[in-house]
Order: sequence, then structure tokens, then C-alpha cells
Amino acid sequence: MTDYHDVEWGVPSHRDDHLFEMLTLEGAQSGLSWRTILDKREGYRRAFAGFDPAAVASFDEITIERLLADPAIVRNRLKVASTVSNARAVLDTQVEFGSLDACLWSFVGGAPIVHRHRVPADLPSQTEESRSMSSGLKRRGFRFVGPTVCYSLMQATGMVNDHETGCFRYRQLRG
Repeated sequence: MTDYHDVEWGVPSHRDDHLFEMLTLEGAQSGLSWRTILDKREGYRRAFAGFDPAAVASFDEITIERLLADPAIVRNRLKVASTVSNARAVLDTQVEFGSLDACLWSFVGGAPIVHRHRVPADLPSQTEESRSMSSGLKRRGFRFVGPTVCYSLMQATGMVNDHETGCFRYRQLRG
């Protein structure tokens, strides 16, 4: 968890495969601990073709059944099936926007929103931007993208800087 916080969490990401990965992991985390998902991250990467949206979009029911038997990921039918349908939505979004990156970052105006939270209790679970992202993604066929999942995605991929103001990462990522 410390390595994830110190190296990755909150760093602006613009690679479609990474954004698709984080969208998948944030959706998979619903109802579970983030530790559980981080422990299964490599399993997810193997199971979902390194988060190549074109490869995942081609998964059929036989592949989904195989994944549901894979202990390296969370074996929830809705979450696994949503990853496949979300990959298809990523491909459509790439046609519409040119990239998943362009679509997702449009909800924050193309630049990170820098908050000034002093303690974890100050952090919201969702914002107007995450509610807008959720609605926009749902309209495009994405699943497991409620406002809280979208806000977690925004935090993880640096669309918002929600490190506490006393955290060394806050200053580094503030720009």
C-alpha cells in the first residue's frame, strides 16, 4: 500500500491502457478492500490481456467462464462481464474522442484539480465532476462506473490531487 501511495496514486495518467486498468480495478474494488485488489493486480493484468481494450473486447462467454474460475481475480460475474463490455465501450470512446484519455480528462477540464485536504475525513466520496463522469460513461455503455468509483478513478489517475496538504506527494504533484 505504501509503494502504491508513494509511487503511483495521484500521478496524472494519460495512457488508455492504464486508465482502462484503473477503471477496471476501481470497479472491482466495489464492496472490497483496496488491499485485496492490489494483491490481485498482476492476476488482473494476466487475465485481461494487459488491459488491451481491443483484446478484452473480443472475449466471449467461454473466456468469461474461464475467468470466473481464476482465483487470481475477483470472481464476480457482473464485474468480469463489465470489464469485457467496458473494453467495448473504450473502443467506441476512442473513436468518439480519439482516446479514452481525452474523454476522461474532459471531466476535469484537461488538468488536475488540486484540493487542499488536511485530514482524510475532509475527502469527499464523490464530486460534481465524478457525478458528471459517471453519467457520461454510463451514456456510453460503461458499467460499474458510479460517482464514487469515478471519484476513486480520478484520485488514482491524478485527475484530482487528494493527497493531504502535509503529505510529501501533495507538494510533488501540485506542480
